Amino acid sequence: MSSPVIGSSTLANINDTAASSATTGMESGSELNDRFMTLLVTQLKNQDPTSPMENSDMTAQLAQISTVSGIEELNDSLSEINDQIDAGQALQATALIGQGVMVPGNEILVGSTGDTGGVVATPIGVNLDSAVEDLQIDVRGPSGEIIDSFSTGPLEAGVHSFSWDGQLADGSKASTDSIYTASLTATVGDETYAPAALNYALVNGVIQGASGPQLDLGPARDPVALSEVRQIL
Repeated sequence: MSSPVIGSSTLANINDTAASSATTGMESGSELNDRFMTLLVTQLKNQDPTSPMENSDMTAQLAQISTVSGIEELNDSLSEINDQIDAGQALQATALIGQGVMVPGNEILVGSTGDTGGVVATPIGVNLDSAVEDLQIDVRGPSGEIIDSFSTGPLEAGVHSFSWDGQLADGSKASTDSIYTASLTATVGDETYAPAALNYALVNGVIQGASGPQLDLGPARDPVALSEVRQIL
């Protein structure tokens, strides 16, 4: 009599089912165990009496189903941990609502100070990997032309933010109807490079996305992940 064998292909199918169940949730670990035990009992009933299954073979197969069950339980635990992490990040993100943050970007917005007729500009920032001897900030107009420049002097590694006074090089005030940008040039010895700029944004809310909570920075800016925040002002 031919003997059905729980071989590598059958075990591979069980492993594949375990991986699929972790994603779809359609088959639990107990169901996988029941399927395996049914196959094992069938094999024992139909084995050749003159050549029965070795104890080591049965032990090996039982060990493999234990591994499959362990993977199933590990996937469940990891899923619960991920849910807890997402919930913690969402709670952390809600604390930023109404706060100003520095995130990657180079836009500068200009607003009026009210009755005084003055203007105020949103901060400019930089995240330096190492110290620099000087950082030049060029403020550019809507067409990309440089309308004002200033230097910060030596800076240590880390996040720094600066304020532009909203005055153009000719002494006139920046327009509140325009969006300006900043370009940065860092100097180290005889070399220069352009570090990535940071711009100011106001957190309006939190959006729960597929990849975790994101900060709503208003209609003019794309949402950003919590990990993109470099400084809270």
